[in-house]
Amino acid sequence: MACPATSACHKLRRSWPNLVITVAHVITGLSTGGAETMLHRLVSALDRAAFRSCVISLTDAGSVADKILALGVPVSALDMRPGIPNPLALARLARMLRRFRPQVIQTWMYHANLLGGLASVGIRNTAVVWNLRRGRLDRDIDARGTLWTSRVCAALSGWLPTRIICCSEATRQWHIGAGYASDRMMVVPNGVDAGLFRPNCELRTAVRAELGLAPSAVLIGLAARFEPTKDHKTFVEAAATLRAALPEARFLLCGDGVSWENTRLAGWIQAAGIGDRCHLLGRRDDMPRLMASLDLAVSSSKIEGFPNVVAEALACGVPCVVTDVGDSARIVGSAGLVVPPGSPRQLAAACTQILELPPEARAQMGTSGRRRIMDNFSLPVVAAQYRQLYEELASDVRDCRIH
Repeated sequence: MACPATSACHKLRRSWPNLVITVAHVITGLSTGGAETMLHRLVSALDRAAFRSCVISLTDAGSVADKILALGVPVSALDMRPGIPNPLALARLARMLRRFRPQVIQTWMYHANLLGGLASVGIRNTAVVWNLRRGRLDRDIDARGTLWTSRVCAALSGWLPTRIICCSEATRQWHIGAGYASDRMMVVPNGVDAGLFRPNCELRTAVRAELGLAPSAVLIGLAARFEPTKDHKTFVEAAATLRAALPEARFLLCGDGVSWENTRLAGWIQAAGIGDRCHLLGRRDDMPRLMASLDLAVSSSKIEGFPNVVAEALACGVPCVVTDVGDSARIVGSAGLVVPPGSPRQLAAACTQILELPPEARAQMGTSGRRRIMDNFSLPVVAAQYRQLYEELASDVRDCRIH
């Protein structure tokens, strides 16, 4: 555990300006998701001459692992089975951390927070930083093991982590109410690469051509993996209402499990009578192209912390309609509309309101959204906050070593 910060930190930065800071990232898994995406973006944005990183997945090396490896950052997987405690894997994790000798152990999500924190016990001169990603937990949605792990983390939060990063203010507030130590918390939002996610007329035309749509077709998108918190059913019901108001509207849905092979989702779409209006694309690795093709992006979630897809759409100059969960309203600002979760009628009405705006008013809304992302949620802005924290913690660790 790192000792308290002192004025010696500033002297140490001047004394060792070129020392590399070592950061070990421990994450529950590396499949596509908000936490995994942010981890990849963070290690890509940190100067690898100043930060030496490694990534350890508690489960397998999912689709994000290859992207991290391509950066030259080593990735290891413990192959733990989800939901099944494994003391041997915990011992392996502790050995790997001792071998890497990190100054900072950054953990991501509840299970990694708990196991990464426990594995750090006995490793001297290391600061542990937890990362909370969910806006809240729900007994009706979340697995019993996740709920139990979060409760244990709350009980340990006053002494095991040095800092607790929350991806949103909503995340911070809910977890304080759940018993987490408020004095260790700080909010660092997710960051978007605004160089990749940007308005692009050529991509807009190309994607529409791939889908067999005219350049002038109205395209509304929902990018989310298929799971209860994303509430695809509400979106589908809203889309049925939208079709009646805007017959030319088309709907692009993508994410893990979002395909015609998903009989539950396909059944909702067919029952709503919009099967000929929907494009189900599954998991995609070309999100900047898809986001740039949209006229409107929608988030119909019941639970969010910081939804990456909303920030990505805004960076592409696309207005958004979002449910009032997590920090969605804070992200959107004046670049979209906010509705209550679980209301297809209000979701459809908000979408119609934006799509019926004059073109110049909608373009102004898109410009406002991109400016908002550049000022508050761009990757360099967010990475600088992580970098500052890591530098402060590493200075504290060095101060411990010389006292």
